[in-house]
Amino acid sequence: MSSLVRFGVSVEEELLSRFDRLIQKEAYANRSEAIRDLIREHLVKREWVEGKEVAGTITLVYDHHRRELVNKLTDIQHDFHNLVISSQHIHLDHDNCLEVVVVKGTASEVNDLAHRLKSTKGVKYGALNMATTGRELV
Repeated sequence: MSSLVRFGVSVEEELLSRFDRLIQKEAYANRSEAIRDLIREHLVKREWVEGKEVAGTITLVYDHHRRELVNKLTDIQHDFHNLVISSQHIHLDHDNCLEVVVVKGTASEVNDLAHRLKSTKGVKYGALNMATTGRELV
């Protein structure tokens, strides 16, 4: 386990007040936990910008009655089989499905896959949630 280091930070009073309200609303135990999360979030974003191996999820919502759409989405995932770890298909109602695709690969490859899936005609909503493999974080 790594050792903890204490350090001081100077910020404007109003900025700190707003931060305190935010961490209270988000139920952080203290400022330190909130600051650690902010630092990790920034480091994960850097992994994506620097093109490192990353992980994430691609969320899609679509009408499963749309002709050949499910087959097209499946074909795209097969084209990127080296990135797709898992996928889950959920029936939201009679017409709409939600699919979550868990991915791992380089940031550019994952972005390419996400764009291909999201831009497929008939997809109502698509989003890439960037995550990390955790190797670069403490």
